[in-house]
Amino acid sequence: MSRFRDELWQVVAGVYDEIQAHPFLTGLTDGSLPREAFRHYVVQEALFLPDYARALAACAARAPSAAAVQRFAGDAARTVEVEHSLVVELLAAFGLDEAQARRQGAGPTTVGYTSYLVRTCSLGTFAEALGAIVPCYWIYAKVGEKLLKESSPDPLYAWWIETYGGEEYQETVAGVLDLLDEVPMEPVVLERALTTARYEWMFWDAAWRQERWPCG
Repeated sequence: MSRFRDELWQVVAGVYDEIQAHPFLTGLTDGSLPREAFRHYVVQEALFLPDYARALAACAARAPSAAAVQRFAGDAARTVEVEHSLVVELLAAFGLDEAQARRQGAGPTTVGYTSYLVRTCSLGTFAEALGAIVPCYWIYAKVGEKLLKESSPDPLYAWWIETYGGEEYQETVAGVLDLLDEVPMEPVVLERALTTARYEWMFWDAAWRQERWPCG
């Protein structure tokens, strides 16, 4: 592990620990998570992923090397093709389609998270963009790896866990982490990473609370 990779993880590790202890994730593994909370998560994920793919594409546009361009352009395409397809199937399990999900609308946390990602990846340096995007990869990989060992008695939750704990996703994340060796160790990169790590916690917490806009 490179020094910067290690330093970045130390910055987000406390947030990751809180994510692992969150009742949304513990409820996934023991099967106690209310289906309505998972439904909320799936709907918000359907609204999150298109902007996440846009953020990845912006990373590709700012990338300094051909390998990094290929990495993020490919991941943007896979987000639309693979993760989006999974969400469509999960929506169907709740009797929903994408149009119905869009009508429900993005919640406050989803709007804040996607806005921050797209803005940082579009307007910041490549190092800032990488700092912002890495926690999305890394935390999901670590969460998936841990949950895969525990799985879930609920087949729907077990299905979701297998996607992010599987070997293919872990290899994808390893490739992104290698890019950290190519960027300068700047405090702003760590700040971007901490912000998006916090948004990761907020996204699961919003699903747990079934977050709604406070007015209107």
